[in-house]
Amino acid sequence: MIYSIVATSIMYGVIKYLKDFSVYQIIFFRSILTLSITTPLILKNKIDFFGNKKKILLLRGFLGLISMIFFFQSIKYLDLGIAVTLRYTSPIFATLLAMFFLKEIIKKIQWFLIIISFVGVVILNVLEFEVHLIGLTYALLSAISLGFVFIITNKIGKTESPLVIINYFMFIALFFTGLMSIDKWVSPSPHELILLFISGLLGYSGVLYLTKSLQNSKVNHVAPLKYLEVIFTIIIGISFFGEKYTGFSLLGIFLILLGVILNTFLKRKSETKSIF
Repeated sequence: MIYSIVATSIMYGVIKYLKDFSVYQIIFFRSILTLSITTPLILKNKIDFFGNKKKILLLRGFLGLISMIFFFQSIKYLDLGIAVTLRYTSPIFATLLAMFFLKEIIKKIQWFLIIISFVGVVILNVLEFEVHLIGLTYALLSAISLGFVFIITNKIGKTESPLVIINYFMFIALFFTGLMSIDKWVSPSPHELILLFISGLLGYSGVLYLTKSLQNSKVNHVAPLKYLEVIFTIIIGISFFGEKYTGFSLLGIFLILLGVILNTFLKRKSETKSIF
């Protein structure tokens, strides 16, 4: 999990550094690198390339792309730590969406924790005047669309290989961002080209090590470590981009994470009880 956190955090830093490139071009290069790894693995392991639930896989891939585009856009406007924190509201949105689409019941204590998280968002938006409104909007739209991804992935269950899910996502991303990059294309210098591919490699490594950590240990042991990503990105932002965090921004970050983490623990505890 630590490997995953470090790789993902550095990737966010590289993306912020590549500010002269459109988000579409960055995702385009990432898609090429990821597909060059996942496609041979699918063929080697003789996995059904198109999967079983093609329509829902397409929908999941499209929503995943929308979430990534919005999030990468938010990085261009917001401090890294704030952008990552706002994206971590996605489990909150997933909980709310599950209430409407999966008819799941939200307990009173969960509502209280949801309110705590959104108070943190309000503090960032209203009291922290340095937070860019457009960046905030992008980050929240990313979190909402990622909430939908959680719901759809839950519906897919174990009927599809993770490699197939990733491949759908990356093929959709390759096609869409390739078209969107045509009129925004910036010819990268040799070192920028290397950084573009490194960002793709880091993104793939983040997902790979995240999956390995969940496969080799109990989820409730390793999943909370993922929130260290906020601390890593804050350190990267301060060290390399001269970002500064006020008392209000740190309070907002704390409240958002407090609500999300406690809500996650509560939900997992409830699921464990239902199993036994």
